[in-house]
Amino acid sequence: MPDTLAPRAVIGVMTPAMNTVVQPELELLRPDGVTNQMQRFRLGGDSISDDLPEEAAKLMDCQPSAIAVGLTTDAGPGGPDKLKKRCDEVSEQIGVPLMGASFADYEALHSLGATCIGIVTPFDAKVDAVVKANTEAAGFQVVAIKGTEAPSLPAICETPLADIRRVFAEVAASDCDVILQVGTALPVVAMIAELEKAHGKPIVACNAAVYWQTLRSIGITDPIHGYGQLLESH
Repeated sequence: MPDTLAPRAVIGVMTPAMNTVVQPELELLRPDGVTNQMQRFRLGGDSISDDLPEEAAKLMDCQPSAIAVGLTTDAGPGGPDKLKKRCDEVSEQIGVPLMGASFADYEALHSLGATCIGIVTPFDAKVDAVVKANTEAAGFQVVAIKGTEAPSLPAICETPLADIRRVFAEVAASDCDVILQVGTALPVVAMIAELEKAHGKPIVACNAAVYWQTLRSIGITDPIHGYGQLLESH
Protein backbone atom coordinates (compact mmCIF):
# COMPACT_ATOMS: atom_id res chain seq x y z
CA MET A 1 0.00 0.00 0.00
CA PRO A 2 1.19 3.56 -0.62
CA ASP A 3 2.43 5.61 2.31
CA THR A 4 -0.56 7.59 3.60
CA LEU A 5 1.38 10.86 3.93
CA ALA A 6 3.62 10.19 0.94
CA PRO A 7 1.51 8.53 -1.76
CA ARG A 8 3.92 9.75 -4.46
CA ALA A 9 7.33 9.23 -2.87
CA VAL A 10 9.41 9.13 0.27
CA ILE A 11 12.66 11.05 -0.23
CA GLY A 12 15.62 10.21 1.98
CA VAL A 13 17.72 13.17 3.06
CA MET A 14 21.23 12.76 4.46
CA THR A 15 23.39 15.54 5.82
CA PRO A 16 26.51 15.97 7.95
CA ALA A 17 25.61 15.68 11.61
CA MET A 18 26.38 19.32 12.49
CA ASN A 19 24.44 20.77 9.55
CA THR A 20 21.20 22.37 10.77
CA VAL A 21 20.29 23.99 7.43
CA VAL A 22 19.65 21.13 4.98
CA GLN A 23 16.66 19.65 6.79
CA PRO A 24 14.52 22.83 7.08
CA GLU A 25 15.49 24.05 3.61
CA LEU A 26 14.44 20.84 1.88
CA GLU A 27 11.19 20.82 3.84
CA LEU A 28 10.35 24.13 2.15
CA LEU A 29 10.59 22.47 -1.26
CA ARG A 30 8.40 19.37 -0.81
CA PRO A 31 5.71 18.85 -3.44
CA ASP A 32 2.30 17.52 -2.42
CA GLY A 33 2.35 13.81 -1.73
CA VAL A 34 6.06 13.65 -0.92
CA THR A 35 7.74 13.44 2.48
CA ASN A 36 11.40 13.86 3.43
CA GLN A 37 12.93 11.44 5.92
CA MET A 38 16.25 12.42 7.56
CA GLN A 39 19.41 10.58 8.48
CA ARG A 40 22.70 12.16 9.60
CA PHE A 41 26.29 11.05 9.10
CA ARG A 42 29.68 12.19 10.34
CA LEU A 43 32.36 13.56 8.07
CA GLY A 44 35.85 12.09 8.12
CA GLY A 45 38.02 9.27 6.87
CA ASP A 46 39.41 8.67 3.41
CA SER A 47 35.94 8.18 1.91
CA ILE A 48 34.30 11.47 3.00
CA SER A 49 32.30 9.59 5.64
CA ASP A 50 33.12 6.20 7.09
CA ASP A 51 29.57 5.73 8.37
CA LEU A 52 27.67 6.90 5.26
CA PRO A 53 26.86 3.34 4.07
CA GLU A 54 25.65 2.28 7.52
CA GLU A 55 23.48 5.35 7.97
CA ALA A 56 22.07 5.07 4.44
CA ALA A 57 21.18 1.43 5.13
CA LYS A 58 19.23 2.51 8.23
CA LEU A 59 17.36 5.07 6.14
CA MET A 60 16.24 2.30 3.78
CA ASP A 61 13.91 1.01 6.49
CA CYS A 62 11.45 3.75 5.47
CA GLN A 63 11.70 2.74 1.78
CA PRO A 64 12.82 5.97 0.11
CA SER A 65 12.68 6.15 -3.68
CA ALA A 66 15.95 8.12 -3.75
CA ILE A 67 18.29 9.89 -1.35
CA ALA A 68 19.48 13.49 -1.50
CA VAL A 69 22.88 13.94 0.16
CA GLY A 70 23.11 17.51 1.45
CA LEU A 71 26.85 17.89 1.02
CA THR A 72 29.13 19.70 -1.42
CA THR A 73 32.79 18.74 -1.69
CA ASP A 74 33.96 21.48 -4.07
CA ALA A 75 36.39 22.75 -1.42
CA GLY A 76 37.78 19.41 -0.27
CA PRO A 77 40.44 16.94 -1.37
CA GLY A 78 39.28 15.05 -4.45
CA GLY A 79 36.56 17.60 -5.13
CA PRO A 80 33.09 16.69 -6.43
CA ASP A 81 34.38 13.54 -8.14
CA LYS A 82 35.15 12.03 -4.75
CA LEU A 83 31.58 12.63 -3.53
CA LYS A 84 30.07 11.22 -6.71
CA LYS A 85 32.17 8.07 -6.41
CA ARG A 86 31.10 7.65 -2.79
CA CYS A 87 27.42 8.18 -3.63
CA ASP A 88 27.64 5.68 -6.49
CA GLU A 89 29.26 3.09 -4.20
CA VAL A 90 26.56 3.45 -1.56
CA SER A 91 23.81 3.50 -4.17
CA GLU A 92 25.05 0.15 -5.47
CA GLN A 93 24.90 -1.26 -1.93
CA ILE A 94 21.41 -0.07 -1.00
CA GLY A 95 19.64 -0.16 -4.36
CA VAL A 96 18.36 3.41 -4.74
CA PRO A 97 19.98 6.52 -6.28
CA LEU A 98 22.06 8.82 -4.06
CA MET A 99 22.38 12.38 -5.34
CA GLY A 100 25.26 14.52 -4.05
CA ALA A 101 24.85 18.28 -4.11
CA SER A 102 28.04 19.06 -6.06
CA PHE A 103 27.06 17.16 -9.20
CA ALA A 104 23.47 18.34 -8.80
CA ASP A 105 24.86 21.88 -9.02
CA TYR A 106 26.54 21.07 -12.32
CA GLU A 107 23.41 19.47 -13.77
CA ALA A 108 21.39 22.50 -12.70
CA LEU A 109 23.88 24.89 -14.30
CA HIS A 110 23.65 22.97 -17.57
CA SER A 111 19.84 23.04 -17.40
CA LEU A 112 19.97 26.83 -17.07
CA GLY A 113 22.39 27.10 -19.99
CA ALA A 114 25.14 28.58 -17.81
CA THR A 115 28.60 29.21 -19.20
CA CYS A 116 29.97 32.21 -17.27
CA ILE A 117 29.17 31.83 -13.61
CA GLY A 118 29.71 33.65 -10.35
CA ILE A 119 30.06 31.65 -7.14
CA VAL A 120 29.02 32.42 -3.57
CA THR A 121 30.64 30.31 -0.85
CA PRO A 122 30.88 30.27 2.95
CA PHE A 123 34.68 30.11 2.72
CA ASP A 124 37.72 32.39 2.63
CA ALA A 125 39.80 33.33 -0.42
CA LYS A 126 42.22 30.40 -0.03
CA VAL A 127 39.44 27.82 -0.06
CA ASP A 128 37.56 29.73 -2.76
CA ALA A 129 40.54 29.17 -5.06
CA VAL A 130 39.97 25.40 -4.73
CA VAL A 131 36.25 25.79 -5.43
CA LYS A 132 37.03 27.87 -8.51
CA ALA A 133 39.50 25.30 -9.85
CA ASN A 134 37.06 22.42 -9.37
CA THR A 135 34.25 24.33 -11.05
CA GLU A 136 36.39 25.29 -14.01
CA ALA A 137 37.54 21.66 -14.33
CA ALA A 138 33.85 20.78 -14.72
CA GLY A 139 33.71 23.02 -17.81
CA PHE A 140 32.40 26.35 -16.51
CA GLN A 141 34.04 29.76 -16.72
CA VAL A 142 34.16 31.36 -13.26
CA VAL A 143 34.17 35.13 -13.59
CA ALA A 144 33.65 35.97 -9.91
CA ILE A 145 33.82 34.15 -6.57
CA LYS A 146 33.33 35.47 -3.06
CA GLY A 147 32.84 33.85 0.35
CA THR A 148 31.20 34.91 3.60
CA GLU A 149 34.36 33.72 5.39
CA ALA A 150 32.75 31.68 8.18
CA PRO A 151 35.42 30.88 10.81
CA SER A 152 34.49 27.18 11.04
CA LEU A 153 32.20 24.61 9.46
CA PRO A 154 29.60 24.76 12.29
CA ALA A 155 29.65 28.58 12.08
CA ILE A 156 28.42 28.49 8.47
CA CYS A 157 24.93 27.72 9.78
CA GLU A 158 25.07 30.95 11.82
CA THR A 159 25.88 33.29 8.91
CA PRO A 160 23.73 36.45 9.11
CA LEU A 161 21.38 36.93 6.17
CA ALA A 162 22.78 40.43 5.66
CA ASP A 163 26.22 38.95 5.02
CA ILE A 164 24.76 36.53 2.47
CA ARG A 165 22.94 39.34 0.66
CA ARG A 166 26.13 41.42 0.58
CA VAL A 167 28.21 38.65 -0.98
CA PHE A 168 25.54 37.87 -3.56
CA ALA A 169 25.48 41.54 -4.54
CA GLU A 170 29.27 41.56 -5.03
CA VAL A 171 29.19 38.46 -7.22
CA ALA A 172 26.13 39.63 -9.17
CA ALA A 173 27.97 42.81 -10.16
CA SER A 174 30.21 40.70 -12.42
CA ASP A 175 29.28 39.66 -15.97
CA CYS A 176 28.20 36.18 -14.86
CA ASP A 177 25.01 34.78 -16.35
CA VAL A 178 24.17 32.47 -13.41
CA ILE A 179 25.17 32.55 -9.73
CA LEU A 180 26.08 29.27 -8.04
CA GLN A 181 26.05 28.91 -4.27
CA VAL A 182 28.00 26.05 -2.68
CA GLY A 183 28.16 24.89 0.93
CA THR A 184 24.96 23.21 2.12
CA ALA A 185 25.13 24.79 5.60
CA LEU A 186 24.76 28.31 4.15
CA PRO A 187 21.06 29.25 4.41
CA VAL A 188 20.06 30.53 0.96
CA VAL A 189 17.00 28.58 -0.28
CA ALA A 190 14.39 30.89 1.28
CA MET A 191 16.16 33.87 -0.32
CA ILE A 192 16.46 32.57 -3.90
CA ALA A 193 13.43 34.36 -5.33
CA GLU A 194 14.36 37.61 -3.58
CA LEU A 195 17.95 37.45 -4.84
CA GLU A 196 16.95 36.57 -8.40
CA LYS A 197 14.58 39.54 -8.48
CA ALA A 198 17.20 41.88 -7.02
CA HIS A 199 19.99 40.89 -9.39
CA GLY A 200 18.19 39.70 -12.51
CA LYS A 201 20.15 36.44 -12.70
CA PRO A 202 19.22 32.81 -12.05
CA ILE A 203 20.61 31.30 -8.87
CA VAL A 204 21.61 27.69 -8.29
CA ALA A 205 21.58 27.14 -4.52
CA CYS A 206 23.10 23.77 -3.74
CA ASN A 207 20.34 22.52 -1.45
CA ALA A 208 17.68 23.43 -3.99
CA ALA A 209 19.74 21.78 -6.74
CA VAL A 210 20.16 18.44 -4.98
CA TYR A 211 16.45 18.27 -4.15
CA TRP A 212 15.54 19.24 -7.72
CA GLN A 213 17.81 16.53 -9.10
CA THR A 214 16.45 13.94 -6.66
CA LEU A 215 12.82 14.67 -7.55
CA ARG A 216 13.52 14.64 -11.28
CA SER A 217 15.40 11.33 -10.98
CA ILE A 218 12.19 9.61 -9.82
CA GLY A 219 9.93 11.32 -12.34
CA ILE A 220 8.44 14.08 -10.17
CA THR A 221 8.48 17.17 -12.36
CA ASP A 222 6.06 19.51 -10.56
CA PRO A 223 7.00 23.19 -10.80
CA ILE A 224 7.83 24.41 -7.30
CA HIS A 225 6.99 28.09 -7.06
CA GLY A 226 8.68 30.72 -4.93
CA TYR A 227 12.21 29.32 -4.94
CA GLY A 228 13.70 30.43 -8.22
CA GLN A 229 13.84 29.55 -11.89
CA LEU A 230 15.44 26.12 -11.51
CA LEU A 231 12.61 24.58 -9.49
CA GLU A 232 9.88 26.54 -11.21
CA SER A 233 10.81 26.00 -14.85
CA HIS A 234 13.15 23.00 -15.21
